[in-house]
Amino acid sequence: MAPIPQKLTLLSKQGTLNVDYADGSSYALSFEYLRTHSSSAEVQGHGGQQQILQIAKENVALIKIEPVGNYAVRLIFDDGHDSGLFTWEWLYGLCINESENWQRYLQRLDGVGYQRRPTRFTTPN
Repeated sequence: MAPIPQKLTLLSKQGTLNVDYADGSSYALSFEYLRTHSSSAEVQGHGGQQQILQIAKENVALIKIEPVGNYAVRLIFDDGHDSGLFTWEWLYGLCINESENWQRYLQRLDGVGYQRRPTRFTTPN
């Protein structure tokens, strides 16, 4: 069973969602990463059979977080995407596997010849 986040902090200017856990671990997940790794069928494919590569999401913004019962949150993005539920298990998996997931995503983008654009978000100093 995945741990339940103690705190979710939306940092709009930085383009990240900070996820804090009771054990003191903390993760800063970019909006692009969350959008391109949503649990929705639009991203994962129907039945989880074939992931659908999401491109041109560098500047997508997370605009709202909605709780779903005691087991998930719905993340609403400014490109209209709002169908993926981020269960505590899914979110924790994104946190602990971020590096591997991100590298695989960048390789897939490279494989189709997509050049990522500069982002509008600032990085903290």
